[in-house]
Amino acid sequence: MKKTLLLAALGLNAYAASAQFNFDPEIDPSFTNTTVVMPASPLSSQVIFIGGYDSVATTATYGNAAGMALSKSWNDFIGFTPDPTGNYLGWLSVNHERIESDDKLGDGGGMTVFAIRRDANTDSIQVVNQTLSDGRSGKFFNVDFVNYTGETGMNCGGISSIVDGRIWTAEEWWQSSNEGIANRDTSDFTIGTGTANGQISDAGFPGYNGQTIKKYQNLNYMTEIDPREARAIRKQYNWGRQPFEGGTVMPDNKTVYLAQDATPAFFTKFVADVAGDFTSGNTYVFKEDAANPWIEIDNSNLDNMLNLSDLAIAAGATMYNRLEWVAQDPNTGLVYITETGRDNPAGAWSGAHNAGGTFAAHHVNRATNGQGTTPDAPDYWDYYGRVLQFDPTNNEMSVFIEAGPYFANSPDQSAYPSVHLSNPDGLNFLHVNGKSYMLICEDLNGTSHGRVPNGISNRTCELYLFDMEDTTPDVSDLIRISVVPEGAEITGAVASKDGKTIFVNSQHPATTNPFPYNHSLTYAITGWDQLTASLEEMEENKAKFDVYPNPVSQTLNFKVAGDFALYNAQGQRMRVYRNVQQIDVSELPAGIYYVQNDAGTTQKIIVTK
Repeated sequence: MKKTLLLAALGLNAYAASAQFNFDPEIDPSFTNTTVVMPASPLSSQVIFIGGYDSVATTATYGNAAGMALSKSWNDFIGFTPDPTGNYLGWLSVNHERIESDDKLGDGGGMTVFAIRRDANTDSIQVVNQTLSDGRSGKFFNVDFVNYTGETGMNCGGISSIVDGRIWTAEEWWQSSNEGIANRDTSDFTIGTGTANGQISDAGFPGYNGQTIKKYQNLNYMTEIDPREARAIRKQYNWGRQPFEGGTVMPDNKTVYLAQDATPAFFTKFVADVAGDFTSGNTYVFKEDAANPWIEIDNSNLDNMLNLSDLAIAAGATMYNRLEWVAQDPNTGLVYITETGRDNPAGAWSGAHNAGGTFAAHHVNRATNGQGTTPDAPDYWDYYGRVLQFDPTNNEMSVFIEAGPYFANSPDQSAYPSVHLSNPDGLNFLHVNGKSYMLICEDLNGTSHGRVPNGISNRTCELYLFDMEDTTPDVSDLIRISVVPEGAEITGAVASKDGKTIFVNSQHPATTNPFPYNHSLTYAITGWDQLTASLEEMEENKAKFDVYPNPVSQTLNFKVAGDFALYNAQGQRMRVYRNVQQIDVSELPAGIYYVQNDAGTTQKIIVTK
């Protein structure tokens, strides 16, 4: 009987003894790299889309003819829509976290979409030429918001439905006046009257059609798009106007959990009347200390939806410190939310607290028991953030992984921990051979307090993987699988449905980096379907994994050349060797060590002097 196994650290503790990686995907920390750092063999990597460099096909916009233009940049959220026909692997949707005026692409934010397929021989990703129903042809397509729903404010996070691949883009940066937006046309917007707004589509919405709002009030929504046709479908007015970042559609295809990137931030949900139809249903805000924690906000009243956060405060809703992405573990149905944090949030949420908002229990606990203060006190700090876990069956919110560890002063690089998690932002899951792995993207709020080593000015952002079979999650269990170039933020990750590829976005790198790493990027890391190994495979690999001599004092030889990792008796990785058949151990102190090959098999060696 086969039993799938996974490794955290070489079988040196109770958890690792029951699990093993088929290969070691972890990479070493890098704080000043000018290119993307990604795992080596057996994984492969490639850049597939360059923001602000690759050209996109555009529609006729603002009186300008359809044609080609350089895409917008600042790649952020990335969504994946599988192709049920099998013609393509699917479609990727990439947000551009920008607010700018553009005659061809449309004012405000933006998105680029493109179809991909997998090479049958190499498994590499190929961007596919398409011709859309509106006549546009090419590889990359600008999503048309202008002619369908009106412009977007700034496309940051979003939703990539695990049910059917539907995509929503989140308009994050909160706008409170027409002066703050990039739209040159600031005339009032009338919902459901496309002709009056100069649009192709009426973008109608039951219950709201004919109501007129300020132009800035047509921003800050979750906006659904059709990645196959590169055009917007509708703004979800009934989910409320919020500084949106993330969300997830549950398997019932009715319940949507939503998160705001703000301080205070509120956790909300929408429940559709009919599965798959999100134009009708109920909207709620979360109050974790209430007997019935979901408080309904009447979404038949447009004013309520335009001012949802104010109503949440008045209802005593729970306040969080910058919620980001929302994702669900497909194996358990549990929901996870990144709370990226804000260094000193008192000034941002004390007013809302005085008006009725309640602090999340974990913030009260951190402040009272950990810092001897209160969440609304100026000395309360939240430098690193965390990943939260929400259980839909009992409405319990808890801390899953607390980021850090804490440092009063940043240590030198020589004393820096092997793993430090700061300000988690993007969040998703890789599902391979029935197993779930959490993907966590960093977006550093600063460099102080150990977010990077002392003397490092670059806000180094990393992508981590976490095995969800680990029942005692801790920062030390995270596995670093990518580091973005100097100056860049790692903004989003999503896995292909077959579990082979992780697609990753990064943005705003240093302009001095070499091409293409001086641009926003979408890159792919392929080979994750090889991540786990069975017991039989491990036994076969062990038979092929011979080392000699053992004990050893000088040179350790391997029967077959390959990639190897060396660990000490405490399970700490010391070195990685690529494509070698022998290693020099003469400088190691005498003692017990472990060598792991790229198949995940471990051998104990004894170094003598």
